[in-house]
Amino acid sequence: MDQAEKLRKLVQQNNAQTSRPVARVITVTSGKGGVGKSSIAVNLAIDFARLGKKVIIFDADFGLANIEIMLGIRPPYNLADLMFRGKNLEDIIVEGPEGIGFISGGSGIQELTMLSRDQIIYLTQKLFQLDKLADIIIIDTGAGIADSVIEFVAASSEVLLVVTPEPTSITDAYALLKTLNRKSEFSIKNSKIRVIANRIASPQEGPELFEKLSIVSEKFLDIPLEFLGSIPQDPNSSKSILQQQPITVSFPGSVSSKAISQLADKMCNATPVVQEKKGMAQLFSNLIKSRHRKNRQKN
Repeated sequence: MDQAEKLRKLVQQNNAQTSRPVARVITVTSGKGGVGKSSIAVNLAIDFARLGKKVIIFDADFGLANIEIMLGIRPPYNLADLMFRGKNLEDIIVEGPEGIGFISGGSGIQELTMLSRDQIIYLTQKLFQLDKLADIIIIDTGAGIADSVIEFVAASSEVLLVVTPEPTSITDAYALLKTLNRKSEFSIKNSKIRVIANRIASPQEGPELFEKLSIVSEKFLDIPLEFLGSIPQDPNSSKSILQQQPITVSFPGSVSSKAISQLADKMCNATPVVQEKKGMAQLFSNLIKSRHRKNRQKN
């Protein structure tokens, strides 16, 4: 029995022992960098918290520290410290605005296939605890079609794809969907992909952008998309970044803050996505299985 199979059995055993609800996991991604993905992840988390939800952001972009910069927080520990250096879950969770939690993935994401059996058991139990601590866990992936990004998206049942009106953003978003469609572990039956149109100049631009992407996605990839909504271009966005504060905190009355609040409210009131891949423990089980499968194919 390999490590991925051990983790799968642990997840099944835990789910069989309890009927407690697991956290709702929302993965935020984009085809290219610079489209406001991390900002949307942070501000949605704050608005979810204002709606009474316990929220934790998991920064899965180990190459950059966008979330840290936006929150003005430098976590002393990350996922690798939990996995290899004996830190507890409480040690790696840092509190942000409105009481949201923040976890840095750090190099731990890269090292998932290096886990021993005891480390797998330890990580699994900690991730079960994480499901108990949060109603919603938001995963902020890197941008683009790197394996580390696609693996997280493929393992997720609820995905937010951030796109701007720039032609390269739309093209790269389609490239991400095309790459995702080639992953054997991705199933559109178990996933819902919602599109957010960011930095739009008019109310019509968002739906038009979505239609362009949706038509080619359904025609050539057979991946249906859902339009979540739009966020207007806002000069206060750059000001909030300079202040190292989320815009919903520094400029709560701005047009983009109001739009993000509407998206959060819409998501909270929408019919929940049926999650076959439940919670963070199950998501990481899927990730480890994917990486082991890829390693076997290489060898």
